[in-house]
Amino acid sequence: MSGRGNGKRWSPPLRRRASGPHWAAQPPTWRQARPALIADALKRASARPSGNWFVVGASRNVRAGDRPYGRTVGGVEVVLWRSEDGEPHAGEGICPHLGAPLRDSRVVCGTLVCHWHGLALDGSASAGWRPFPVHDDGVLVWVRLDEVGGEEPGERPVVPARPVTGRGVDAVFTAVGRCEPQDVVANRLDPWHGSWFHPYSFVDLSVVREPQGDEDDAFVVDVSFRVAGRLVVPVRAEFTAPEPRTVVMRITDGEGATSVVETHATPLTGPDHERPRTAVVEAVVAASDRPGFAVARAAAPVLRPLMRRTAGRLWRDDLAYAERRWTLRSTGRFPG
Repeated sequence: MSGRGNGKRWSPPLRRRASGPHWAAQPPTWRQARPALIADALKRASARPSGNWFVVGASRNVRAGDRPYGRTVGGVEVVLWRSEDGEPHAGEGICPHLGAPLRDSRVVCGTLVCHWHGLALDGSASAGWRPFPVHDDGVLVWVRLDEVGGEEPGERPVVPARPVTGRGVDAVFTAVGRCEPQDVVANRLDPWHGSWFHPYSFVDLSVVREPQGDEDDAFVVDVSFRVAGRLVVPVRAEFTAPEPRTVVMRITDGEGATSVVETHATPLTGPDHERPRTAVVEAVVAASDRPGFAVARAAAPVLRPLMRRTAGRLWRDDLAYAERRWTLRSTGRFPG
């Protein structure tokens, strides 16, 4: 839906929704949201290779000249920092000398210097310290942890296709829940809950195509994003899971086509932990071919907190969903 510049007729980005049914009067979706269908989609996602790559956070959280960034992934402490030229480095977050937490240390002229006894690390293996492969895709930073993933290592992570670099506005939201990555992924592979569980954000949701198998493994959804009152933005979107810990929602038609919401589930605790914790790292990359979107790109620093706040409202509920699923699974009461 473009402006006049490309020959198409201009249309407003918002629609005024006709008076629809009350929340309780909307068509129920429990028959369509078949547990076996969701379980099969989750099983196919879990079988796809990840190359042992895990999302640790937003690229902008690891800045040159700033303090190191720490994250525990699968029970392994990880520290990240950048050299002066912006190159990212990652490795064990425990100092090999006497166990200091390297996330609390300092970066001096691009070198990580332990704050306990001054051990200096330039990103290469040194004094018993191990570096980890790291990849910065421009929005997110990934590390490869072969001992955690247990798969055949991959040279690069499975990074979803995004709007052309420089055309989008991105924001990254992070939250932590008591569940496992599969519970987060299962939540996203259940689009039917949108209008019921999130009526403040989604209305008029219908799944127009279900996955047919590995060759056609997308949920295609028509939905309207609620802006204010009866003002909505109707779109068509598809949900896919390119690897075990990632679900991508891509707008394929309507306002903001090519925009994506990537949900990455990173385990913080080790396998079979009695109280597992998972970080949800959600990257929103919004794009539009409207001429006025250049203003949004210029205002990205102001828009990002608003985008994160919107994601946070959804994940307040969806993490409760994922945590409930884990609780029922862990006690043998999961209905699916």
